[in-house]
Amino acid sequence: MARVSENWERLVRATLTREQLRNAGPGHGRTASGIAGAVPPSLAQTTNIDLILQAADEIQAEDPNVARILCEQAYTMAQNLDPSSDGRGVLQFKTGLMSVIKQKLAKKDGARIDRNRDIENLWEFYQRYKQRHRVDDIQREEQRLQESGTFSSTLDELRLRASEMKKVVATLRALVDVMESLSGDADPGGVGGLIKEELRKIKSSSTTLTGELTPYNIVPLEAPSLTNPIRIFPEVKGAISSIRYTEQFPRLPSGFKVSGQRDADMFDLLEYVFGFQKDNVRNQRENVVLMIANAQCRLGMPTGTDPKIDEKAINEVFLKVLDNYIRWCRYLRMRLAWNSLEAINRDRKLFLVSLYFLIWGEAANVRFLPECLCYIFHHMAKELDAILDHGEAYPASSCTATDGSVKFLEQIICPIYEIQAAEADRNNNGKAAHSAWRNYDDFNEYFWSRACFELGWPMKKDSPFLRKPKGRRRTGKSSFVEHRTFLHLFRSFHRLWIFLALMLQALTIIAFKDGDLDLDTLKTVLSIGPSFAIMNFVKSILDVLLTFGAYSTARGMAVSRLIIRFFWGGLTSTAITYLYLKVLQERNSRNADNSFYFRIYILVLGVYAGLRLFLALLLKFPACHTLSDMSDQSFFQFFKWIYQERYFVGRGLYEKMSDYCRYVIFWLVIFGCKFTFAYFLQASHYIRPLVSPTRIIRHLHINDYSWHDLISKNNNNVLTIVSLWAPVVAIYLMDIHIWYTLMSAIVGGVIGARARLGEIRSIQMLHKRFESFPGAFVKNLASPQAKRLPISGQSSQDSQDTNKLNAAMFAPVWNEIIISLREEDFISNREMDLLSIPSNTGSLRLVQWPLFLLSSKILMAIDLALDCKDTQTDLWGRICKDEYMAYAVQECYYSIEKILYSIIVDHEGRLWVERIFREINASISEGSLVITLSLKKLPLALSRFTALTGLLIRNDPELAKGAAKAVYEVYDVVTHDLVSSDLREALDTWNIVARARDEGRLFSRIRWPDDPEIKELVKRLHLLLTVKDSAANVPKNLEARRRLQFFTNSLFMKMPSAKPVSETLPFCVFTPYYSETVLYSTSELQKENEDGISILFYLQKIFPDEWDNFLERIGRGASTGDDELQKNSSDTLELRFWASYRGQTLARTVRGMMYYRRALMLQSFLESRSLGVDNYSPNSFITSQGYELSRESRAQADLKFTYVVSCQIYGQQKQRKAPEAADIALLLQRNEALRVAFIHADESTTEGKTTKVFYSKLVKADINGKDQEIYSIKLPGDPKLGEGKPENQNHAIIFTRGDAVQTIDMNQDNYLEEAMKMRNLLEEFHANHGLRPPTILGVREHVFTGSVSSLAWFMSNQETSFVTLGQRVLATPLKVRMHYGHPDVFDRIFHITRGGISKASRVINISEDIYSGFNSTLRLGNITHHEYIQVGKGRDVGLNQIALFEGKVAGGNGEQVLSRDVYRLGQLFDFFRMLSFFYTTVGFYVCTMMTVLTVYIFLYGRAYLAFSGLDERISREARILGNTALDAALNAQFLVQIGVFTAVPMIMGFILELGLLKAIFSFITMQLQLCSVFFTFSLGTRTHYFGRTILHGGAKYRATGRGFVVRHIKFAENYRLYSRSHFVKALEIALLLIVYIAYGYAQGGAVTYILITLSSWFLVISWLFAPYIFNPSGFEWQKTVEDFDDWTSWLLYRGGVGVKGDNSWESWWDEEQMHIQTMRGRILETILSLRFFVFQYGVVYKLHLTGKDTSLAVYGFSWVVLVVVVLIFKIFTYSPKKSADFQLVMRFSQGVAAIGLVAAVCLVVAFTNLTIPDLFASILAFIPTGWAMLSLAITWRRIVWSLGLWDSVREFARMYDAGMGMIIFVPIALLSWFPFISTFQSRLLFNQAFSRGLEISLILAGNKANVEA
Repeated sequence: MARVSENWERLVRATLTREQLRNAGPGHGRTASGIAGAVPPSLAQTTNIDLILQAADEIQAEDPNVARILCEQAYTMAQNLDPSSDGRGVLQFKTGLMSVIKQKLAKKDGARIDRNRDIENLWEFYQRYKQRHRVDDIQREEQRLQESGTFSSTLDELRLRASEMKKVVATLRALVDVMESLSGDADPGGVGGLIKEELRKIKSSSTTLTGELTPYNIVPLEAPSLTNPIRIFPEVKGAISSIRYTEQFPRLPSGFKVSGQRDADMFDLLEYVFGFQKDNVRNQRENVVLMIANAQCRLGMPTGTDPKIDEKAINEVFLKVLDNYIRWCRYLRMRLAWNSLEAINRDRKLFLVSLYFLIWGEAANVRFLPECLCYIFHHMAKELDAILDHGEAYPASSCTATDGSVKFLEQIICPIYEIQAAEADRNNNGKAAHSAWRNYDDFNEYFWSRACFELGWPMKKDSPFLRKPKGRRRTGKSSFVEHRTFLHLFRSFHRLWIFLALMLQALTIIAFKDGDLDLDTLKTVLSIGPSFAIMNFVKSILDVLLTFGAYSTARGMAVSRLIIRFFWGGLTSTAITYLYLKVLQERNSRNADNSFYFRIYILVLGVYAGLRLFLALLLKFPACHTLSDMSDQSFFQFFKWIYQERYFVGRGLYEKMSDYCRYVIFWLVIFGCKFTFAYFLQASHYIRPLVSPTRIIRHLHINDYSWHDLISKNNNNVLTIVSLWAPVVAIYLMDIHIWYTLMSAIVGGVIGARARLGEIRSIQMLHKRFESFPGAFVKNLASPQAKRLPISGQSSQDSQDTNKLNAAMFAPVWNEIIISLREEDFISNREMDLLSIPSNTGSLRLVQWPLFLLSSKILMAIDLALDCKDTQTDLWGRICKDEYMAYAVQECYYSIEKILYSIIVDHEGRLWVERIFREINASISEGSLVITLSLKKLPLALSRFTALTGLLIRNDPELAKGAAKAVYEVYDVVTHDLVSSDLREALDTWNIVARARDEGRLFSRIRWPDDPEIKELVKRLHLLLTVKDSAANVPKNLEARRRLQFFTNSLFMKMPSAKPVSETLPFCVFTPYYSETVLYSTSELQKENEDGISILFYLQKIFPDEWDNFLERIGRGASTGDDELQKNSSDTLELRFWASYRGQTLARTVRGMMYYRRALMLQSFLESRSLGVDNYSPNSFITSQGYELSRESRAQADLKFTYVVSCQIYGQQKQRKAPEAADIALLLQRNEALRVAFIHADESTTEGKTTKVFYSKLVKADINGKDQEIYSIKLPGDPKLGEGKPENQNHAIIFTRGDAVQTIDMNQDNYLEEAMKMRNLLEEFHANHGLRPPTILGVREHVFTGSVSSLAWFMSNQETSFVTLGQRVLATPLKVRMHYGHPDVFDRIFHITRGGISKASRVINISEDIYSGFNSTLRLGNITHHEYIQVGKGRDVGLNQIALFEGKVAGGNGEQVLSRDVYRLGQLFDFFRMLSFFYTTVGFYVCTMMTVLTVYIFLYGRAYLAFSGLDERISREARILGNTALDAALNAQFLVQIGVFTAVPMIMGFILELGLLKAIFSFITMQLQLCSVFFTFSLGTRTHYFGRTILHGGAKYRATGRGFVVRHIKFAENYRLYSRSHFVKALEIALLLIVYIAYGYAQGGAVTYILITLSSWFLVISWLFAPYIFNPSGFEWQKTVEDFDDWTSWLLYRGGVGVKGDNSWESWWDEEQMHIQTMRGRILETILSLRFFVFQYGVVYKLHLTGKDTSLAVYGFSWVVLVVVVLIFKIFTYSPKKSADFQLVMRFSQGVAAIGLVAAVCLVVAFTNLTIPDLFASILAFIPTGWAMLSLAITWRRIVWSLGLWDSVREFARMYDAGMGMIIFVPIALLSWFPFISTFQSRLLFNQAFSRGLEISLILAGNKANVEA
């Protein structure tokens, strides 16, 4: 029976464990500890049931009876909490728990347990447990420590058992809770009394059990902690005491309870007064304490037993936190909430700072409105001021509800949130126009005028600001409306376009005047005056039009300014134009004095230009800004206001004079190049060749057009002239970007070279310069504290000692870096030994270098000695040619001496050693060593030493006899072989030694080495003597080399000096995560694709050396198979991590970012900060051993670094037991400093209504590895109102800490050696970088995905070029670097008080990262770039991933064009900085689009000339038709198209960092791998998405996927993705080219045609076939066949409700039309579609059938033919389902129609002029017309639907897609016939190792298929 009970209990436990892990899939879940793991969340949140059951599991083996008592109590609690078992999983939990209890109640002998003694048993067990674990002793020790404020060395042992201690405390806590619950029934005179007394003692004691288990984030403020000494730091103590409650504060009511075991403080008062949430208060209390403590650290450590914080530190925090509020008040000319800074004491300042943070911490989505927070703070600060002046505290009226409850969230935040949510609902999930709803910026800008105070306080619910939108009525925007139009490009950057237009006008005039610069030419050139005025007037008109939608709510002053500017612009443009017309009349008149109007014109123009120049200088020129700000005269202010609108942001956007001059010179050089080229070369290649043809064409009278001309006859052939000039003008507008690219490459290269980038670019250079690394390290990376540490009492008087000291400080850091490389499997154990540096802390005076520098040097030196025929000086000279050989020889010599002295104990032996070395030293100083020693015998002597060291390194004292014998053999060889005969004789006859030798005492015993220094020496000497291989290629791994090269190179770069860790700026790393891969599961690693390739197989082939190192690390042989690893769970887990660390996973990111903490711990440990009153206690021996266990170092690191991962849906993942949740939990367990924030949704029912309540939560891993909730802050509603990522960041940013925050994406990596430089980087915030301190520090990235495929390599190079050279130039000299996501470090306080680190409005802020750069710049921040530190970054590796990513970025840039940020920067920057800003943001995409448009403009122009028949006639008349200009324009376009100019910065980067030869080789390799095809294809992607976004919207986040691209992409998938973006456009261009070749005229024939159209044909081929060229196995026959089947089934599948576009052509086709939503979009689409009708109109007049007839009837007849063709098509495609009753009739009709059609065509060909070529020409004409009709039908879908024609339209569209697919598919199928094409493609796509693996896997897959068959 007992066995049955045990089995039943085991079964229940197993079931519950399995229940908890169900659906966890392959993720590595934490093994649930019995039943404790199955507690439902609804119970675990409100009780400690899980802790009680965990304790029951812990003590089960020790006392099953007590375990049973705990389980019963847990059941009682569950029953009381949820009696009806309504909660999710509660019923199953109760049932399982009851089953377990029943089994515990039955004893093995069948007797029942006496439950009446439960309380006594529990008390006795509690006493025994406390005694066994010495709990009372430890508590007394803790009490003493808390009181003394210092940690003694006796706690080192406690440090090692910290986690064990936590478990003991957790068990005791559970026992105490259960005893407290049961004590009510116990005898008060017996056990009950004892329990009550114990409970009283626990509660009264300051060191309680609860202290260890009270959840805390970094500082245990609620209760003291034994295991975390952070509270003992004097700065933390001082910060805590600074916020403590004092007698001067208002009295709190007696009923107010202070949470935890702490004294009341300021936050308690604020919580009571304003009703802030408890967890918000706890969160911000810690935030403020850390901020004050860290501010104090930089000023100096407070001393004494009761440390105080300096007033200066308080002021610094106060002014930084409230800086934006102070600026806001000044802008609105409002009084601050305090009278003056001097008038308020430090307590008031801390109250205000705390109040601001509490408001911010609970503001949720209102955090995006920084000035709204200022408004709230302003009023609440006044309320607080009144309360502080009162004797007793009372609740603030603004936060008090009608029922008397005080809740800040509900009274203040919820009303604002609700209106935000209502407006967000109006955006129709991002589809509505931006002008139809208010976004975050609109809400915030309401507070940019004093009108915001009409909102009142408490806020009036009926105010316009809080009025919800009703129906379709638009809510007024603030002052800017994001209308969707390309006109924003002109409006935002009108100065650029005006400048380019005027320069083109002037150049053209000069060209038409044949270069004569006389008065007449000057008068003509001055026509730029009216042009300038008119274009400025156009800008004013656009301002008026594009502000429509904001007039009702915009500030009156802003509207007035628009109207004044509009009338002023109209007046000036009219006046100047009138005057200029008068000047022209004067010029044409024949009067002698004809300069009156000219003089007036010059005067007016001069005054106007002077006024504008004066205002421009005043507002944009740095030196004049002070004058501009000082002037208060209303007249002056009026003109200033008219010229430039005054916003709250963007005031004072100027730089230091030196910076200004730099970027002005940069652009003047570009303009100099452009316009010099334009005048001398471009004028001869672009403009001047067009002058003569233009003149001729204007005066040509052409009547014999090939078609019915409607336009050109009576207007001087204007269309012909336009078709000639348009491509040239298009190139003129975009070629500044070409010059910018070239200039930035040169400047970036020079800056990089000056910064010493690329000095160490090979492993040979690293070897050669290793000697200088310690000195450079100490100079830059060692803090002053570390430099003060002495080593073994050495003084650093001479350079040798200084070098030794430097090496000793460098060694622990270098060795830790090498260990990290070994842990990451980049190097093997042997390489780790060779790369490690000796500690250099011993008494050996010379520097000991790593063995990879010295290996085999001794043997080489011996060879030199054996060959020596010369003097000692010559021999030493030859040895010193290799400095490391000299080091090896010296070290070997001194080491032998030291080892012999240390191990020889007999007096005679020591005398012999002393004499030998004295003689050798004397001979060295005399230069007679080659005489004293017989160098031929050196190998023999060294062999004896090698035998000795070989014994000594075995660390076995029993070998002492053998070692003594080996020493004697050394003596024998040295005495009788090595030394000269004279010395040998003297030694032999040396009495004292000879007597000892004869008596057998000489070297009879030795002292076995036990000193660590001697042990290290012995091991090292043995390796020096035995390692024969050269270590010239150590490390072998390329990534390890790259990292070591970059790190060592960066030591010589300019960087701020490192501060001690205690004075370092605190920082936080912040990573948003949604649902990407956390950790690869075993099944994911082993899952094979259709080629039989798994991720694991792929990684083993790509990283073979790392795989071997991994197997070595886990103690497995190189031949270990995957199956063997699966048998061991720890090996399996290590394998999953190994693979995940090579992908783009969260695990990789977390490991990388936690290196920051490891680096800080190491640096803190080496600086040896004690926790006593003394700040630093010097170590006598620098070592990093045990630094990870040092509690002081861990606490110091935690004070400076936090890592928050915002896993938005982690709560949902846990609920559905997703594998990602288990993997995130595993990361939490492995990284104690990791914190995970997530949004938790609870359902609450009030008055029958179920509503969702949202919480922002922060968790860490507790002592049992389970999630421990630290904070839970209620939100006003669903936080996701805008874009997902910024909303995810916003909800979690309240949990960040420190002065800086580094934004890291979840596909990034970091390295320990780079983390070492983080404190240097943080010092940049205090460095001089211009007029303002930096607010964002840009950091360089290394793209680690470049080795995956050729595409990944292209992308990696392109990205690397941008994040290094590109951003280097943007930061200096251009001063327009923005934030581009990824590893930038933000000034946290600056940004959280100004709206956060990203913007979140729906769609408009789709590229959320860059807006933080815009925001920072507009709010007078400063963004810098630093390249001595790098962070790893993963990029997309397959063409589809890359295309989706580029589409996302291009769409984001399209939205930026419409945004207010870009408009304001474009308007407020000075002219030159505006140019930099334009060409490095949206201008890049504008120029990209212009590149493609140039092809269209050129080809449509050529098509017009060909169709109209003008080209041949004009070519005869106007010679070469300006082909020279077109050639030049198209050549420039082609070079841009194939990425030559994109590659220039890339090549410069290669040259700088790899060297010239490698750069050339890399560039040639890229060309051979078809990078030009890739760049041309990318051009199309960017153009399509950028253009479509501005026209129609539809920009959205596109999940690109971050896996390894080893799978073949199906033809249909590629077709779906690229059909509209590339294929349609490519086929349109192909049609234009066919028209040109068929009907155009090219003088010079085919050669001219090929030269002119080469770039266009290249573009067509790239756009059509790139997706298949870069598709793995794209040309393999079997795949091609399968692709065709898949494509046809997709094309013909009818679809239906719920069918996705991936499965059905019809569904996909419907999805493709979704972007056309608005009337404006339909009209634009209609206009664009009309171009396709040109083909039919042109071709019908070229048919042989029509002859010379050019009447409109011919075109009309072609439409009749087209209608007949369409009807015939309808007959053939009539659906049989609808004609079931007369199928026979239909088939007969179809047959007759087919025969009739063939007969009709034959008759027409036979009896008319119609020819076979005419038939093909007709097809050429009708295909574009059909497409145009399709496009129009789709555009006006509702009308077509209502006419009943939609089904026909769909069938036509299907036919077109089928035709396009066949055009693309046929060449692929033909190439797939040839097997070598597929092999070539594999070589092209993947590196050689994987290409071999791919072929093997194909054979294996084939073989597998045969076996299965």
